[in-house]
Amino acid sequence: MLAERIDKDALATGQGESSCRLLIADDQPHILEALRLLLKPEGYQLEMVRTPALVLDALAHESFDGVLIDLNYTRDTTSGQEGLDLVARVKEIDAQLPVVVMTAWGNIDLAVEAMRRGAGDFIQKPWENARLLSILRTQMELHRSQKKMQWLEAENRILRASGAPDFIASAASMRPVLETMARVGPSDANVLITGEHGTGKEVVAQTLHRLSSRAERTLVAVNTGALPEGTFESELFGHVKGAFTDARTDRIGRFELASGGTLFLDEIANIPVRQQAKLLRVLETGELERVGSSKTQKVDVRMLSATNADLRTEAAAGRFREDLLFRLNTVEIALPPLRERREDIPALAGHFLARYAARYRRQIEGLEPGALQMMLQYGWPGNVRELDHTIERAVLMARGQRIESADLGLNTQRGTAQSMDEMSLEAVEAILIRKALARTGGNVSHAADALGLSRGALYRRIEKYGL
Repeated sequence: MLAERIDKDALATGQGESSCRLLIADDQPHILEALRLLLKPEGYQLEMVRTPALVLDALAHESFDGVLIDLNYTRDTTSGQEGLDLVARVKEIDAQLPVVVMTAWGNIDLAVEAMRRGAGDFIQKPWENARLLSILRTQMELHRSQKKMQWLEAENRILRASGAPDFIASAASMRPVLETMARVGPSDANVLITGEHGTGKEVVAQTLHRLSSRAERTLVAVNTGALPEGTFESELFGHVKGAFTDARTDRIGRFELASGGTLFLDEIANIPVRQQAKLLRVLETGELERVGSSKTQKVDVRMLSATNADLRTEAAAGRFREDLLFRLNTVEIALPPLRERREDIPALAGHFLARYAARYRRQIEGLEPGALQMMLQYGWPGNVRELDHTIERAVLMARGQRIESADLGLNTQRGTAQSMDEMSLEAVEAILIRKALARTGGNVSHAADALGLSRGALYRRIEKYGL
């Protein structure tokens, strides 16, 4: 006997991109088996469930290209009300997901009602195989066309809209990033942006804010790693006059300043554990008190945060609150490093070249092929930020109208050909900082402890050396 939830059938090999993920719901095992025998050879990836509740559970955790559901279940085998309610719930979850309903022969009124609630088509039992396959194929193709149109619209909004931050992304590895941004940008969902130093997390935050209904309001950005622990609460929540020795006047905190808009907290992993509880409370309740005040204030903030650390590892080690992590990453956007999106290097380099040639009034026409080849082969440990600084330096150092390999200085930056005796103090310091960050997985607080520096002092050096 089939279990209530049946394991997904493995996709037959050779179907490639033409395969579709289909969720099927029917409380009769023999119906599910008949559908499996019909649809699996057609290349469909199938997940089969036997109750409306399991349909909703599957949709909450996985993505599908379509849903095929019966209208009658064991609790109510005649009216079809369970199935009609399920159609409505599915469309609430994803209004564009194609839904095909199955109903008993001759029950046209029920099928019409299902379509009124959002179903795309219906099939009567016992079905004709050719008709069922035709209906599913039509619904899947329509869905794919809609998704393709959405992608083009999203690409246009994100990459080409006037006033947008510089966002160059044509590499295949960036497509999931753009698709997620297009989906969640208009919402108020909290977003956690992850990625190595210099991958463009702040640009993503700016773009998400611009896509939202809060775009006309303020985007307040805070580098939490650079905030001294003693002033953390005052910076984020504000204070009243006399709250502490240097509190000579009232101060508005970043949360109040961002109310009605978006708050972007960069380097979120570096917030001390004892301060994390206070941040969590504001996110859960929307309420805060300024330091030194007992008056509770309401704030309406969309939270965007970013980190280069693995917060799940940090939470497992007790250095980051798990409940705060859940609040921050309603949606997570993971940015690939530049070495995994090398297709974007020529366009990014051209963009930075135009910017700095105009800024420094240099007549630079482009890059020599050798310089471009060197950039394509380089590892870019500092990612897009390092590429930005490299092109700026090259514009300043270029002797002709085109940037040559020697102008980039990349061999020097790798530090493989020089001994420490030949390096400047700043070059050695940059190497030591980079190694400390690598050893600590990018955790600035831990790297600062290892180097004997304060967190703020290390951040100043990271910015100075473009790390």
